Amino acid sequence: MGESTHGTQDFYQARIALSQYLIENKGFQAIAIEGDWTSTYPIHRYCKGEGDKETPESALTAFKRFPTWMWRNTQMYKFIKYLRHYNDQFSSNTEKIGFYGLDLYCINESAQAVINYLQQYHQEAAEKTIQRYSCFENAKFNPQLYGYLTDKNLTQACTREVTKQFLEMQHLIYQTSRSSLEDNDKLFYILQNARIVKNAEKYYRALLEPYHITWNIRDQHMADTLQNIIAHIENTRSQPAKVIVWAHNSHIGDSRATEMFERNQLNLGQLVRERFNTTPFLLGFSTAVGSVTAASEWDGPASYKKIQAPLTGSYEYLFHQLKEKNFLLNLNEDNKLTHLLKVSQLQRAIGVIYHPHTERMSHYYFSHLAYQFNALLHLDITKALIPLDKKRALVSGDIPDTYPVGF
Repeated sequence: MGESTHGTQDFYQARIALSQYLIENKGFQAIAIEGDWTSTYPIHRYCKGEGDKETPESALTAFKRFPTWMWRNTQMYKFIKYLRHYNDQFSSNTEKIGFYGLDLYCINESAQAVINYLQQYHQEAAEKTIQRYSCFENAKFNPQLYGYLTDKNLTQACTREVTKQFLEMQHLIYQTSRSSLEDNDKLFYILQNARIVKNAEKYYRALLEPYHITWNIRDQHMADTLQNIIAHIENTRSQPAKVIVWAHNSHIGDSRATEMFERNQLNLGQLVRERFNTTPFLLGFSTAVGSVTAASEWDGPASYKKIQAPLTGSYEYLFHQLKEKNFLLNLNEDNKLTHLLKVSQLQRAIGVIYHPHTERMSHYYFSHLAYQFNALLHLDITKALIPLDKKRALVSGDIPDTYPVGF
């Protein structure tokens, strides 16, 4: 399930409603989001009734990095509260819905998680791990600085150390006896952290390379993580896995149907289709006007921004002209409409940053909609996402006068 912006409340509401239906009626077993693995793990434990995270709000506190509002918001609060309530009806951990993060930005947190685990269970291996991860000390460890220093040959790359550590962790985990399903979950979490350190090192080392290189490393990592989640579920449940993914349209929609492909960019949607053939269902979301929560620059404060009317010649412009304002397009059907939608048109993408005054350059790309998704849900007028701690997360911005009371 995609989204054409990272800060639209209506997209979260729609994805929540659809996810609840798929969980309750179609046997889906997990949610995987475009969020860091370590930040999402407290939600996983909260939803399964484990650990000391006793409230949905406390389970969301690990999202401390920009953009906090993307996951630490009122809709997520309601959703994980629902998941905990749903899971509480099951006594077996196996039957409970899992919650996972697909992203790799959490290199420091993942490295520390590996060390903490080994210090508890394998002291000798922990000392070796600390020594290997100390390779990053020249960068203090600032991932961006590491990318600069390695690019300029001012420090040695840590590729060998993190790869060796991952292989040894893999061997150690597979040798460890699994006395319970909860232990199995913990071992899966720890091994994935070692994998993140390895893959994130590659990502940050490539920061000064052409943009498509880091993009591809990240989306390949997300696809690999999703595949590992599927394998983990199938190993513990002994049945085929069904996983719901939440991410931006730019990750979910098949990149081969967009101009991303011309820039040598692949994405999660493409890789999932290639690996799983006919089983994935890619659902895109779009909107025309309304408001969005976004920042004006990376690491900057978020504000409520007015979404500009869509550009002429875009899919959003076409949909905005229709009498029916909210609708679902089944792009799998072979009819006159889907044939028309195979023609390349502009499509808007707003991430965590929104630049309304440079919309064409900053937020539009060409796509063939009918090949990009299996279906698309269009919600013509949408509202901005509400952060949990909105007083601290937001600055005064372009708040629409028509926004609901209590916003």
